[in-house]
Amino acid sequence: MSDRRTTAKAFHDADGVEDWRVLFSGAHAYFRAGSFAQGARFVTVIADIAQAVGHFPDVDLRPDGVTVRTASGEYGALSDRDVELARRISAEARTLQVKSDPSQVQVVGIAVAQDAGSDVGPFWAAALGYKSLGADEDVVDRHRRNPHVSFQRLRPPKPGRGRTHIDVSVPADQAEARVAAALAAGGPPGRRFARARLVDARLAGEPRRRHRGMAGLRGRRGGLSQWS
Repeated sequence: MSDRRTTAKAFHDADGVEDWRVLFSGAHAYFRAGSFAQGARFVTVIADIAQAVGHFPDVDLRPDGVTVRTASGEYGALSDRDVELARRISAEARTLQVKSDPSQVQVVGIAVAQDAGSDVGPFWAAALGYKSLGADEDVVDRHRRNPHVSFQRLRPPKPGRGRTHIDVSVPADQAEARVAAALAAGGPPGRRFARARLVDARLAGEPRRRHRGMAGLRGRRGGLSQWS
C-alpha cells in the first residue's frame, strides 16, 4: 500500500467507499449507532483496522453515532491509504450492521478577508490557540476539533477594512436543500447569498488548494460550499 496522493474524484470513484464524502480537511463518514455501547464497540473495530493499515483517522463517538475523518498530510490531502482505510471501515460496518448516513457529515470554516499588506493569521492563531500552517495559510485546531480559519485578500483593496464569512462544506447531494432551508429561514436572496462559482484546483496538502469540483455559495453573512 502506497502513500501516493490521490484526488477527491479518484477517492469517490474507488470501490467500497460509498459511505464517505470528501469535504474540507479530508474524507468523512458518519455511522449511526443504536447505543453508546454499540458505537464504542465499532470504534474498537476502527482502531484495529487503523493499526493494520498503519493509518490513523480522527474518530468522534457520540451516543447516537460515530463520525470518522481520514486524511494524509498536514491538513486534508488524500492518499491511497485513506481509500484503503475507508474501504475496510465500511466493510466492517456492513458486517456489524452499523448503517452509514452521509447526509450527517459537514465541515465548518471561518474565512477572513484581509487587506493587502495585512497578516491577521498570527492573531487568530494566538486567540484560538491554533496552529498556523505557514505564512498566509490557514490556522487550524491542533486537535482538529473546531473550524479552521482561512485567509484571502480583499479585492478591490480597502485599507483598514476586513470581512469575515462562514464556509460550510457539505456533500454535493445535500447542498441545494441546505441553501433552500437557509433561504426559507430568512437568508438574503439573490447574489448576496446564492451566487455560485466553481473552483478548479488540484488536491494538495495546502488547505487553500481545495479539491477539484468544489462549488461555493457565499455571501457577506454566510456561505455554503458543496463538493462533487
